[in-house]
Amino acid sequence: MHPTELLEGALTRSIIGAFYEVYNVLDFGFRERIYTNALEKELRARGHTVEREVRVVVCYKGEPIAVQVIDMVVDGKVVVEVKSTPNLHPSAARQLENYLRATDLKVGLLLHFGLEAKFQRTVDTKRRKRKPTTKNNS
Repeated sequence: MHPTELLEGALTRSIIGAFYEVYNVLDFGFRERIYTNALEKELRARGHTVEREVRVVVCYKGEPIAVQVIDMVVDGKVVVEVKSTPNLHPSAARQLENYLRATDLKVGLLLHFGLEAKFQRTVDTKRRKRKPTTKNNS
């Protein structure tokens, strides 16, 4: 990888392109699930594999304590968190960071289908201990 290339750059560009395509067609005002369904359809049409509602076990001092559900994992490499509120709550970015920390994945995208389409790309380079453990594809 060239030093100026983004980690999973081509993949995140494709996901962001799919995000804007969905936003341009549906605009603002639908529930999160509708955008997630449309985004999944668009990503699959672009040749990507999509896992939905991926369950990740969260551990405390090596002991499992809870299960978190990630909206989407694309091509087994990028966590995607979808929000559709008028205003994006500051905790949404932290939620995405926590999903990355709980998995072996390094790149995440927060896609906000708000009054204005916005995205945030997050890279976590810290070592993590496990991958998503239970998959429930919708």
